Amino acid sequence: MKIAIVGPGAMGCLLASFLSKSKEEIWILDYNKERAENINKNGVSLVGLSGEWRCNPKASADIKDIGVVNLLILCVKSYDTKTAITRSKALISENTSVLTLQNGIGNIEMISEIIGAQNIIGGITNLGVTLLDTGKAKYAGKGETVIGRMDAKITVEMRTIRELFNKVGLETRISKDIKGLLWSKLIINTGINALTALTHLNNGRLIEFEGSRRIMREAVTESIRVAKRKRIKLTYDDPLAKVEAVCEATAGNISSMLQDVLRKKRTEIDFINGVIVRLGQELGISVPVNTMLVDLVKTIESSYSISINQERFS
Repeated sequence: MKIAIVGPGAMGCLLASFLSKSKEEIWILDYNKERAENINKNGVSLVGLSGEWRCNPKASADIKDIGVVNLLILCVKSYDTKTAITRSKALISENTSVLTLQNGIGNIEMISEIIGAQNIIGGITNLGVTLLDTGKAKYAGKGETVIGRMDAKITVEMRTIRELFNKVGLETRISKDIKGLLWSKLIINTGINALTALTHLNNGRLIEFEGSRRIMREAVTESIRVAKRKRIKLTYDDPLAKVEAVCEATAGNISSMLQDVLRKKRTEIDFINGVIVRLGQELGISVPVNTMLVDLVKTIESSYSISINQERFS
């Protein structure tokens, strides 16, 4: 099997590392030529829970080097989904499975607009990973990966992916309700990601302070109201308890949104809390806490060049 991982970020590096344990042909597609050459030269390193190891997947910024693949895994930021899938079309044939393991809601729909819905597999992963440098990531938290199709079909290709992931140590299962799972994860993320970006706290610290814990619960409560109005069946009986349990289980994790803010990069706020704000407006549901979180994170993004940091203050 030939596999192309689109995006050399934290999750892309982690997947490349684990999948390189197999006998499959692993590629990383990176549209930054210099970065792709760096990965080709130095490989990919993973440190953390599983010790430290280095692998040597192939990497390229030119899709002609790769050719048609059996499995394309999208690990780019949600705001880059359309660009990434459009640029990757030459890698996709009628027999190529396209798996998205991205944050937020809307990625499957965006991919479908470009290549159709036939071979798209949605997924969520609870793996904790932090990008340390080009081609180097820290594996910070074990977790389950769940994949599925929006039409609830279970295909041979999905079973093959599940078997491969489990074989290399990535705990994976198939679900017939990937939509409910995507929404359940979205609701957890609305309670955690923006707050970590604003407070600069690890996930676990959010529930140690009365203020952040209260805001978290209010943001999640608003998100649940929107999901119920959309008639989404959530996978957790008590989402409020679940989000706090996730904070405890991933206590030391640096959320992807906090990583973006620390690197002064664009965040995925539009695809997480921003989804709740847009749907709240459409449905006539008041979501003031999510609106505030979106506004504050966007303010941080817009003010990177003028924000006061410790060095300037000193």
